[in-house]
Amino acid sequence: MKNMLRVLLAVSMALAFVGCKKEEAKPVADAAAALVAPGKDDDAGWKKYLQAVAIQNMGTITNSPFLYYLPPESDPEFAAKYERQVESATTAISRGISPGNMIAFGSSASAKMADMIGVVFKDVQADSMKGVRIVFIGDAADNARVQTTIQPTGAEYIFVEAK
Repeated sequence: MKNMLRVLLAVSMALAFVGCKKEEAKPVADAAAALVAPGKDDDAGWKKYLQAVAIQNMGTITNSPFLYYLPPESDPEFAAKYERQVESATTAISRGISPGNMIAFGSSASAKMADMIGVVFKDVQADSMKGVRIVFIGDAADNARVQTTIQPTGAEYIFVEAK
């Protein structure tokens, strides 16, 4: 039994090593070029897109990012999911986000995500989020509103147009 576990461990380590080598071979430019926003109703595509954009904007952030996503507005449970995300994000933000962390917000429902950000950050004290990076992935029309909301917090703000 011990030998079988050792063999399985060795095989998994070898596969991980091979997998890492394949990923290293991909040029960084390909990853950036591949980031194209999916269709408005592509829920699974948007989840993957949010993760990819967040990873691309990590910079010097080493902690796992906090990701907040809203489904397409065509989702029959959109209102309930919106309320749950508002509650979740408000709770997390009210506890405080330590410097060196990143929060990413993205959705095909860009205007509703911008609304959510406004609600979540309305009671955040000025300059209480220095060293935190906030990424908003949405429509250019919503950028100024979100930036105005985030700016007083002292967080670094990054806008990524979903196109």
